[in-house]
Amino acid sequence: MLTHFICIEWVKNYTTSVLSFDIMQFFPLLNHHILSSILDKAGFDPKVSIFFQNYLISRKTKYLWNSFSCPFLNVDIRVEQESALLPILSALYLLLIFHIFEKQLKNLKIPISTLLFVDDGLLIAYNDSMNILNVNLFCSYNVISNLLMKFGLTIEHGKIEVFYFSRLQKVFNPLSLDLIYLEGSVLHPKTTWYYLEFIFDFHQHINFYITRLS
Repeated sequence: MLTHFICIEWVKNYTTSVLSFDIMQFFPLLNHHILSSILDKAGFDPKVSIFFQNYLISRKTKYLWNSFSCPFLNVDIRVEQESALLPILSALYLLLIFHIFEKQLKNLKIPISTLLFVDDGLLIAYNDSMNILNVNLFCSYNVISNLLMKFGLTIEHGKIEVFYFSRLQKVFNPLSLDLIYLEGSVLHPKTTWYYLEFIFDFHQHINFYITRLS
């Protein structure tokens, strides 16, 4: 999908810039009350919503160690990765967040595309101006960071990367992206990018290869 986006914009002589981010501790931080509210608003049959509310809300746990036993503790966050319900619940959780995100960007008139693979996200911008690309990435990153925090989630700043795809026939020197103001760092573009199990690698500034890691 990302390759498709890049090639479409190359026809317009646009550069594509990509900011990749990772949601920190995604599964352990899913809030049960928010999930229950999402199910109510998603149009599910009331019986389904009630089942999930009974399954998620008012859960308790306690720790045992030899003869020691602590009092019961409330557990209002976390979805176990071994759970068969995890793909559905996590997708619904993110669906609401990124629906709000796209609406906010539309109101701000920031043209950004989004791709998400579970908790690994991409913000994708297209333009023929490097300055505009970086402004759009900066603003959209600010919006999604604040939005995720409202839902109890945080972006892992140390894993943020920026990458640029251009077909310019001259030497291509993309600008760095400064996210220090947003508690990030200065991101310097790389010529090789490892994303999920793929390697994106530039070749002579006019093409790129995608290789799947074995």
